[in-house]
Amino acid sequence: MKLVVIAPRGKMGSAIVRVAAAREGLELAAGVGAPGGDYIGRDLGEVALVGRALGVPVVENLETVIEGCDAVIDFSVRKMAPMVLESALRHRKALVCGTTGLNEEENNLFQAAAKQIPIVRAANTSRMVFLMNRFLKMVSGELGDQVDVEILDMHDRWKLDAPSGTALELGRTIAKGQGVALENVAEFGRRGHGARSSGSIGFHSLRAGDIPSSHIVFLGGMGERLEIAQHSYNMDCFAHGACDCAAFLAGKPAGLYSVENVFGSTQEE
Repeated sequence: MKLVVIAPRGKMGSAIVRVAAAREGLELAAGVGAPGGDYIGRDLGEVALVGRALGVPVVENLETVIEGCDAVIDFSVRKMAPMVLESALRHRKALVCGTTGLNEEENNLFQAAAKQIPIVRAANTSRMVFLMNRFLKMVSGELGDQVDVEILDMHDRWKLDAPSGTALELGRTIAKGQGVALENVAEFGRRGHGARSSGSIGFHSLRAGDIPSSHIVFLGGMGERLEIAQHSYNMDCFAHGACDCAAFLAGKPAGLYSVENVFGSTQEE
């Protein structure tokens, strides 16, 4: 399966290039960088610090290389996502998109495009975060409104959206298990004077240094609490998951897929 990786100099993009370059069954066709970047035209392996040349270039225009690939992997920034989607749709290429912070209108674009091409949308491609979501489905159904839920996400100082897309995904899982809509119970940060709102799901975001990614869900009961957490040491866990998503799309019909489809199908096998 031939891949084009968007933003190969970014933390996630470079990790995906390194993982894909070493993975059997995947072949890198090109990288697409920011227009005007000083690394445009250089070898993808050099740009992503793979340690060897890969024999394919980093270009600034996806349109010039997309016909030579089977799938595009995009973990870039919000302003890039609709443009990458438009190009993938025009050329009927599979797409893995992990870009977070998209608004409702932008999310609707993916819903519409998925009627014509296969797409994996994933706020987080870690297999352990996938399992964390499964645990939370079970726990939230068992405990219901007997606990107070607080979600903490920690990322590096450059993370643009808060709460993280993963934190919101975890919150949606819990809310669904409790039979409520997240938008009706979510509270973001806390200050001032007054008791905690009963039944709310609290979100808190810490941004500091080069923290890769951590998510902790606190389920506070009376006299005890349960914590479910995932901590990444680097970007490799997400990169492996992103490549799993791309491999999953080989031969798939048009549709909007999730990591539940990707990792769930692997478990069933």
